[in-house]
Amino acid sequence: MKLIKLLLLLALLLNTALFAKDYSKDPHVQQFIKNMSRQYHFSRSELTTLFSHAKYQKRALAIYVPSLRPKWKPPKVRKKLGSWDRYQNIFMKDKKIDRGVAYMHTHKNDLKRAYAKYGVEPEYITAIIGVESHYGINRGKFPVFDTLTTLAFEYNRRQKFYRSELKEFLLMTRREGVNPRNVKGSYAGAIGLGQFMPSNYKTFVVDFNHDGHKQMNNHTDAIGSIAHYFQRHHWKKHQPVATRVSYPGTRYNGHKTGYKYKYNRASLKGIEPKVPFNYHGKVHLIKLKRYSYDELWYGTHNFYVITRYNHSSYYAMMIHQLAQELKKGYKKKYGEVLR
Repeated sequence: MKLIKLLLLLALLLNTALFAKDYSKDPHVQQFIKNMSRQYHFSRSELTTLFSHAKYQKRALAIYVPSLRPKWKPPKVRKKLGSWDRYQNIFMKDKKIDRGVAYMHTHKNDLKRAYAKYGVEPEYITAIIGVESHYGINRGKFPVFDTLTTLAFEYNRRQKFYRSELKEFLLMTRREGVNPRNVKGSYAGAIGLGQFMPSNYKTFVVDFNHDGHKQMNNHTDAIGSIAHYFQRHHWKKHQPVATRVSYPGTRYNGHKTGYKYKYNRASLKGIEPKVPFNYHGKVHLIKLKRYSYDELWYGTHNFYVITRYNHSSYYAMMIHQLAQELKKGYKKKYGEVLR
């Protein structure tokens, strides 16, 4: 038994040694340190010490390097689902809606203030926080500095992007007086309730509680910053986001669908909103694949704005549908629409 324990310990140590790496000795890191020192007046010695303690993040790198992923076993399928069914089952559970309604009530003053200043409806701000971090419960457990260092200096297709994010992360932590080793986030280095990448901090994060700091891990700052992000991408107050439409048949292949394509409604013959739809601009056609049919929706300019947060039509539709459920749930429980 002792021999087995010894062999297991030895294997663990060998595995740790295999992935241990002093990034400060990497020539590309050394050049990065030199550039940060010259351009932004960072201390070379402090950065060298910081990088010497960075830890290789295999799980983060595996997102971009398939050979690092564990062998995948397909789950047992109990029910035949379309891609939208699966997506919806993740984000539209009653528990998420109930928690979101409670979140809106707890933070109603900040949400109303953000709506007054930026014109973004409280349910959409809350839906972003709900999808991105489950209302702040799951903000990510990855050490952001280690993650960005791994993705910036281990080969992957987005290496250049992550090197830029690492630079912005170091600049942000210095501005905010935060130890870069103490920040946790997603596998991609996104931070806080709204999962902002470091490059978004300088432009979009606001000090909404006026404490002298811009922090996405603070509920008030996160609420104001998400609203500010939407406003900067030209969100239109009082404008609808999407509506479901009817079309002939059960599968739609008539026009290109997705947020990249816009159409005059008059040119979309045979497609009609299922409910009155007071919107006169061009629309996007959004197709949601169910197992036995396609749902088709009109998406407005505000739908497109949501895709600036995450470039996915499914993501934007999920934010819209969750927001509408939150609005409905809040009115049912508290007797008002939060504005």
